[in-house]
Amino acid sequence: MDRDPLSATPSDRFISVRTVTKQFGQFTAVDRVSLDIGKGELFALLGSSGCGKTTLLRMLAGFEEPTSGQIFIDGEDMAGIAPYHRPVNMMFQSYALFPHMTVEKNIGYGLKHERMTKSERDDRVAAMLDLVQLKAFARRHPHQLSGGQRQRVALARALAKQPKLLLLDEPLGALDKKLREQTQFEIANIQYETGITFVVVTHDQEEAMTLASRIAIMDSGSIRQLDTPKNVYEFPSSRFVASFIGSVNLFDAELVRQDDQFAHIAVPEIGVTLQALRRGQLHGKTRLTCAFRPEKVHMSRQPPASAVNTMQGVVQDFGYFGKDSLYRVKMPAGSLIRVNATNDLRAGDDDIVATWEDEVYLAIDPAAIMLFEDEA
Repeated sequence: MDRDPLSATPSDRFISVRTVTKQFGQFTAVDRVSLDIGKGELFALLGSSGCGKTTLLRMLAGFEEPTSGQIFIDGEDMAGIAPYHRPVNMMFQSYALFPHMTVEKNIGYGLKHERMTKSERDDRVAAMLDLVQLKAFARRHPHQLSGGQRQRVALARALAKQPKLLLLDEPLGALDKKLREQTQFEIANIQYETGITFVVVTHDQEEAMTLASRIAIMDSGSIRQLDTPKNVYEFPSSRFVASFIGSVNLFDAELVRQDDQFAHIAVPEIGVTLQALRRGQLHGKTRLTCAFRPEKVHMSRQPPASAVNTMQGVVQDFGYFGKDSLYRVKMPAGSLIRVNATNDLRAGDDDIVATWEDEVYLAIDPAAIMLFEDEA
C-alpha cells in the first residue's frame, strides 16, 4: 500500500525535517529525508546499523549540521544553533553517569548552570527521583545500582532540565531481555506523564513497536515507511519493510488475473494459486512478491471447511517456545512455509497441533496475504 510519509503527521507539528541530506565525503548517510513529529509524541527511528538513524538524531541534537535541507524545532530553524542553545537534551546509550557522584548529584549535575536557587534545584531533583521511582536510592553511587536503575538515573538527568525534546540513542541496548521489556513500559509512562516529545533511535523492532506511537523505518539513508506500529506490521509498504519487521514468508508470484475484490496469483515455489484481497491496483504487472506472516497461517491435521487458499504439506521440523511453536512445513514443490501456532492450552504430547513428518493442511485468509510489485 502506497503511503505518503507525511500523511500520518499530527496536526500539532513540533519537529519538521525538510529534505535533509548529510554527506561525509562521498558517502551519503542521510538522503533527502522529510518528516514531521508532533508535540508530545513518542517517535522511533528504526533501522539496522548504518541506515542513517543515528546521524539524523545527531543533526536534531546539533552535533552534526545538514549538508542541505532544514530542521525546525518548535517553529525555529536550527541552522547554526549550537547544541547547548537548542531546547533539546540527549540520553546516550552508555548513560555516561559520573561514578564518583551519588544518584541525586548525577541527576542535578546539569542544573548547576541554570538560573535556579539551591532550593529550586533540590526540588527539581526530588521531583525527578519520584518520577523514576528512585527516591530510596538517592545516596547510592552508580556501581551500587542495577542496569535498569542506572538507565532511569540517566533518563532523570536528561529530563531534569525540562527540555522540549528528548533524544534517546539505543536507550535499552545494555539491558537484558526481561529488564528491557519492563523498562519499555516505564519509559512510555514517563513520556506520557511529562508530555515531552521523545525521539528514540533503535535497531530493536520490538522496542520500537512497544514504545512509539509512530515509527520511521530507515534504510540506506532514506525513510522506507513512516506509520503507526500496527500499520507498519499489518500493511508494510514494500517487500523490504515486510521482511524487516517481524517474521514473514516471502515468495515470488505471478499475477494471473484481478477482479474487483481479489488478485489471483500463481506461486510456483509452493505449487498453488492463491487469492489475495486487493488493496490497490496492481498496475498490470505480472511479477509480484507474495508475503504472509507465520501467525496468519492456520494449520490442522484435517481439511479446513473452506477450500480457499488451502494446501497440503509435511512438517519438516518445529521448535517449541512455551507460549507458541514455530513449524516449518515442506510443500510438494520443495519450499518451506513457516507457521506460528499459539500454545493456548497446558498441553501434553497429544495436544500438539503436529509433529515431525505429519501431513498437515494449511489455510490462509485472502486478507492476510500481502502483495508487492517488484522493487528496483
